[in-house]
Amino acid sequence: MQELNTLLRTINPLKVVGDTDKMISELIIDSRKAKKDALFFAWSGSVTDGHQYIDSAIEKGAVAIVCESIPNAPKEGIVYLKVENTLSVVGRLASFWYDHPSRKLKVVGVTGTNGKTSICTLLFDLYRSLGYKVGLLSTVENKINDSIIPSTHTTPDPVSIHKLIASMVDSGCDYAFMEVSSHAVDQKRIGGIEFDGALFTNISRDHLDYHNTFKDYINAKKAFFDGLSKDAFALVNKDDKRGMVMLQNCVARHSTFSLLGLADFRGILRSNSLEGLEMKIEEFDFHSPMVGAYNASNLVATYGVAILLGQSKVEVLTHLSGLKGAKGRFEVYKSADGTKGVVDYAHTPDALENVLEAINQANSTGSQVITVVGCGGDRDKGKRPIMAKIAASLSDKVIFTSDNPRSEDPEKILEDMYEGVKGSLEHKVLVITDRGNAIKAAFQFAKANDIVLVAGKGHENYQELKDKRIHFDDAEELRKHLKNNHNH
Repeated sequence: MQELNTLLRTINPLKVVGDTDKMISELIIDSRKAKKDALFFAWSGSVTDGHQYIDSAIEKGAVAIVCESIPNAPKEGIVYLKVENTLSVVGRLASFWYDHPSRKLKVVGVTGTNGKTSICTLLFDLYRSLGYKVGLLSTVENKINDSIIPSTHTTPDPVSIHKLIASMVDSGCDYAFMEVSSHAVDQKRIGGIEFDGALFTNISRDHLDYHNTFKDYINAKKAFFDGLSKDAFALVNKDDKRGMVMLQNCVARHSTFSLLGLADFRGILRSNSLEGLEMKIEEFDFHSPMVGAYNASNLVATYGVAILLGQSKVEVLTHLSGLKGAKGRFEVYKSADGTKGVVDYAHTPDALENVLEAINQANSTGSQVITVVGCGGDRDKGKRPIMAKIAASLSDKVIFTSDNPRSEDPEKILEDMYEGVKGSLEHKVLVITDRGNAIKAAFQFAKANDIVLVAGKGHENYQELKDKRIHFDDAEELRKHLKNNHNH
């Protein structure tokens, strides 16, 4: 319980209606979870207006409401606190409520279209292997040391984040590594977090169903860097033309990493096969079991963060060389006859191109590359023909199938994809709506030593269809059809 009058100093409301002499039991952003003496946050969202749930929160016991407009008929015994933008105060108040947990450990945020999960997972695994207690907030899972807390969004709501960071502090964590999505920046879900460092991986077309333009999407990423303090570091990918844009107006210490040219942290990719990467990182020779030039970039980025956080170069590279990366990110399986299956989360044009280029570069025997790919429903439709064209251009055979159709008709999504291959690429394409049958068919086409890529869902073990979720795991399906397979 905390005194509302103490909390008010963090909010600085524009207007107060009702008696503020109250004790508050908890902070709530979901009216259904409101309890006795709770404080409920209401804001006008892009889909629904939280103000319509104020009465529901009060019925369940909320006694204080932070809102952008005070109801015409305020209820007796309830205090209403009007602010200009509710989202901009939630994080600040949540940080205060949990006694500023982000000040008590080092928090590093990773943003970019691709590579966030891989780098956060690499950093988490690296620091665990270096002997530290560590927290992870990622798309795949949230972790406190070896305990797993399931995740529902790339970046949770501000109250949940501060609560999670406070739990990390209570568990003795020294570091927390977290993915920072463009949605999270735009919706101020990272409000109140005092970051010690930020990393930018790359940017390409994604989330244009949410951000109206590509420029808005870039600006959302940039806002994360604009908000850093002068005591933090900002590490950006110099190989991405927008890397240096992130550093404009950023007062944090600037650092760069690159595979292609001079940078503060330089990597050189010497060879890339399905057995792994041979590299030079700064002056050191380095081998990793991970595959693909984009993973080489992820490894250099991870190394850069660790050095900026004060670790020893040799120790970091020694531990980094044994790490395999995140679940569902370029997971390779092999069968007795040499056929290989690859599961990857690639669900953007850029990520799909990266994975297929990595496979083609590593395909020294000239084996057939067969790709199974779909596109999610209720998401950016513009990328469907683009992804289809990339898949067909960089594969010998492609099977278009369902991903997570959600509320859309799977056949309509596949029609949108097919627009991208009409003409010269059509002969490579087969359409099988059922994902399980599509994966099965890919292995029926595959001969010894061929490579089958199943792209789009990676770590997800479900499929979202209309109003339900069913169990579906790409790796599980793939392993069914590989003869005497084993994980690479």
